[in-house]
Amino acid sequence: MKDLVVLVPDQDYEKAIEGLFSRYRALGIKALEFNVYRHTNRDAGCRTKCASFLRSFNEKYEYALVLFDLEGSGADNCSRENIEFVIETELSQNGWGERSAAIVVDPEIEAWVWSDSPEVDAVLNWHRCEPDIRSAIRVNTEYWADDTIKPQRPKEALRWALRNATIPKPFSSSIFNDLGRRVGINRCVDPAFGKLKLTLRNWFGAQNH
Repeated sequence: MKDLVVLVPDQDYEKAIEGLFSRYRALGIKALEFNVYRHTNRDAGCRTKCASFLRSFNEKYEYALVLFDLEGSGADNCSRENIEFVIETELSQNGWGERSAAIVVDPEIEAWVWSDSPEVDAVLNWHRCEPDIRSAIRVNTEYWADDTIKPQRPKEALRWALRNATIPKPFSSSIFNDLGRRVGINRCVDPAFGKLKLTLRNWFGAQNH
């Protein structure tokens, strides 16, 4: 039986998870045997169909994770906590018991990009630039208000940063893999990312093995 099955909406999430899980020591967990699957109906499919999708994996994996964006899930007016509760209840009732968790990112996975790590600047080709990447986005776009720790429109901010880098860089899902492998685990203050770290440590932390 493998450790973990992960259901995600797209390749961006898949690459982010692969990059992040490669740093299991930094996460404070053991090396995982895991598989990542993408739902064909993306965020909405992950929200509404994850219990049926994952039912057949119950006896093949110890734990199950579902990750997706709040934006595009079809429940944009609900809180991420409420959606997570509903999904976790459904998964529990479909055989997973306490062995599953849902992680909903508000508004989207690009929110995880915007930690204060200098590795973000390096991956996006903004290393040692003046003004720095965060200031440039605040001044030149409407995507990031001055008094917030992450942009209101993280996806648009990422695309703008790539287009306006010292050496412009095309968008690719591999960016999420690079960031997952390089950015400090404790740099990202997004609450969904915090839940992911805590969940993994509760399941696979050294104290449990």
